[in-house]
Amino acid sequence: MAERIRIIGGGLAGCEAAWQIARKGAAVELWEMRPVRPTEAHVSDRLAELVCSNSFRSDDAESNAVGLLHEEMRRADSLVMAAADRHKVPAGQALAVDRTSFAAAVQQAIEAEPAIAVRRAEAPGLPDAADGPAIVATGPLTAPGLSRAILEATGEEHLAFFDALAPIVHRDSIDFDKAWFQSRYDKAGPGGDRAAYVNCPLDRAGYEAFIDALLAADTIPFRNWERDTPYFEGCLPIEVMAARGRDTLRFGPMKPVGLTDPASGARPHAVVQLRQDNALGTLFNIVGFQTKLTHGAQKRVFRLVPGLEQARFARLGGIHRNTFINSPALLDGALRLRGAPHLRFAGQITGVEGYVESAAIGLLAGRFAAAELAGAEALPPPPTTAFGALLSHITGGHLAAGGTFQPMNVNFGLFPPLEGRLPKRARKAAMVARARADLGHWLGDDRAAAA
Repeated sequence: MAERIRIIGGGLAGCEAAWQIARKGAAVELWEMRPVRPTEAHVSDRLAELVCSNSFRSDDAESNAVGLLHEEMRRADSLVMAAADRHKVPAGQALAVDRTSFAAAVQQAIEAEPAIAVRRAEAPGLPDAADGPAIVATGPLTAPGLSRAILEATGEEHLAFFDALAPIVHRDSIDFDKAWFQSRYDKAGPGGDRAAYVNCPLDRAGYEAFIDALLAADTIPFRNWERDTPYFEGCLPIEVMAARGRDTLRFGPMKPVGLTDPASGARPHAVVQLRQDNALGTLFNIVGFQTKLTHGAQKRVFRLVPGLEQARFARLGGIHRNTFINSPALLDGALRLRGAPHLRFAGQITGVEGYVESAAIGLLAGRFAAAELAGAEALPPPPTTAFGALLSHITGGHLAAGGTFQPMNVNFGLFPPLEGRLPKRARKAAMVARARADLGHWLGDDRAAAA
């Protein structure tokens, strides 16, 4: 096919879309503005750089919706999942990656694909229909010029929320006379490791002192353009959570459930967990500690945690604004902009939350665009699959329920209900079996039920 598909944005969604299109035999022009125009969150010019966390979350396809989405992406020849599997690091039941080698692997695959041409430049605006089909996958840090062009094309305001980054600590600065390795309930993850997290215990007095210091600490003031932007409930800064109640953190990221301090033989009052951040195991990020505290306050407050008194920080926490469109009102079931169907949107800008969800929507947008270019019908995945449930939510399912559209992680609540009444465990198993079979039919693989 002579015509090519332009993709704006070289993050997870853009790279996945480009890969899927190339696999279908079409040509791709992938635009990435870095390093010509840097962002507030990225630290390199690599394609598919991970900026908020290194975790792809649960890899359990039997009882977790995101694990099922992992499986569906693997079966659909996902580049992102292939790179994640090759560069995973211990993380209990979760799939976490070495972020540097992961991004390098994705970029190498993209640059080695003859059907994909990478262009390092800032897109001047949205492509016209005469320029051919295009996918906008610019993610949470869309450049101002392109944001204005999207506003003009949609006739609506962007919705926005803040996305926060957690600090990263050097392992050799953690005091293991106080900290220990253990996963909750000693559950093994994809790599078979039952002790994937570093745990730092706090007794009641230590926890109360930590909360006092956290609430009194200085934060970085918002810029003028950020002040009216609400936080996303799924990624609240730790100081915002603490302000909601003194025990909020103890029932959130600092919950001690499923953990036993070997020094006391008992469950601590609260615990701070750290998850491996690179393949060498030299860096660990503090789980759930995204923050807008000043750098000085972060060092002072986080070193109150037993085991982190001498912590050296490879990266301190930060925060940036995220943007997404009102997808249910603006996009059709094939991710096309209703007023300009030559344009598709993909990734986090569509209102999905999470790396995996963003890549999955990129995968679907790429498949839809390639099918349409070839003159074939772009059939959506069944809503009974993780792909379909997520797609249905952002392209219309939310409107049916009413309310304000907000970012969403994949979850079994987005799946069509089963007929009859089943116990919770049996219900999830039935949903997974149904999804596997229906995905197989969509992919043209009748062996789905055995997957």
